Amino acid sequence: MTAGALWNDFEVVAATRGVHRGKEGWSASGLSIDTRTLQPGDIFVALEAERNGHDFVPQAFRAGASAALVRVPLAESLGPQIVVKHSLGALEALAEAARDRNFGKSVAVTGSAGKTTTKEMLRMALAPAGEVHAADKSFNNHLGVPLTLAALPAKAPVGVFELGMNHAGEIRGLTTLVRPHVAVITTIAAAHLEFLGSMEAIADAKAEIAEGIRRGGSIVLPADSPFIDRLVSRSQEAGVSNIATFGEAGREARLLSIETTDAGLSVKAEILGQSVAFALHAEGKHMASNAVAALLAAGLADVDVKEAAQALEAFRPGGGRGATSSLSFGDITVGVIDESYNANPASMRATLSVLAGRKPTGRKIAVLGEMRELGPDTRRLHAELAPDAAVAADIIHTAGPMMAHLRDALPGDKRGTHTENAEDLLQVLLENLQDGDLLLFKGSNASRVGPLVASLTQASKGK
Repeated sequence: MTAGALWNDFEVVAATRGVHRGKEGWSASGLSIDTRTLQPGDIFVALEAERNGHDFVPQAFRAGASAALVRVPLAESLGPQIVVKHSLGALEALAEAARDRNFGKSVAVTGSAGKTTTKEMLRMALAPAGEVHAADKSFNNHLGVPLTLAALPAKAPVGVFELGMNHAGEIRGLTTLVRPHVAVITTIAAAHLEFLGSMEAIADAKAEIAEGIRRGGSIVLPADSPFIDRLVSRSQEAGVSNIATFGEAGREARLLSIETTDAGLSVKAEILGQSVAFALHAEGKHMASNAVAALLAAGLADVDVKEAAQALEAFRPGGGRGATSSLSFGDITVGVIDESYNANPASMRATLSVLAGRKPTGRKIAVLGEMRELGPDTRRLHAELAPDAAVAADIIHTAGPMMAHLRDALPGDKRGTHTENAEDLLQVLLENLQDGDLLLFKGSNASRVGPLVASLTQASKGK
């Protein structure tokens, strides 16, 4: 096997029980299901979903794929192929093989909000154990999780996996695949109510993560959640005896204090009996809570808590998840808080509280896109955000049909422009910006607030 290779040909054949066609003796350095992001040396997995991956096998080989996992064999002249009964099933089998040959620790994280942020915090907090394996993106579904797990190096000391869902039963399948040593639930909030029906059902669906925890493993639960007793009960029913809690009421990890600094936050906590103080380059109590959860998980994964806290200081929020920046338009400079990645009522309130605590030289402007998958209570859940928005911002622009209910509940002097599509707000913003303004962007992915931020940023560069 080539030095640094992830898989060789006979390992892939053995794991997937496939039939090899073409030239033998190859090795692979990664995996891909998308020719647009495929790197030379990757195995291309020809999935059959919305688009048939077999149509892209020639393109994958032109991009440098080492081999392809296919259900239907193509011309051997294209490159090596492993013919399997089901390409997704073969990917999952490869993921299981990667899991079983690795003797490091694995940590899985789920929750109604903060999953990806906490995954990135774990990447930093676990760094003292060695190089951390984790997906660069939010690969948290039935495709992303096996893809991330199948790319786990045999000698990786630790792996971090984000598990997402919008229907009951989805977490169960993912956690059974990963079989984490430590699992984290960040929070329970009104997300995916349309599919799950109640907050209790959401809690139960998130608690499925306990069912895959390895014997002797641990689960990290949010002590401040009104559903903590339910989460504990479900974890016990799954056979998990090592149950740890975090938050202001946390037992194993207690958040003691948060102070706002120029760089973000100064946080003090007591974790597994140790007092820790660290700088967090992020804003908001929810971010501090996520950080404490990550440090507790790191401690339970045998990383020194104080070393983990020091390593966590390297964390920076990703795009759409609290990243801050300044944009200039001629003589006008404005600040931007980009929380556009996704939204539910809990994360919306947390983000608005961050805006409320800021003191810019100009106005505070909130740009809010509608929240999705909230079910029959969606109008009420949007309208109930009005008091938080009114306290946080001087002007609230809204986008999407459901956000009209929030706008209608706002005081008249707080109402900005309402549009059906977030990107239609670009010209409104450009025409009304004032020096020193601070803009907050937040909304579900489908509300298209993220592209609005990108367009505003591009307009700034064009000035």
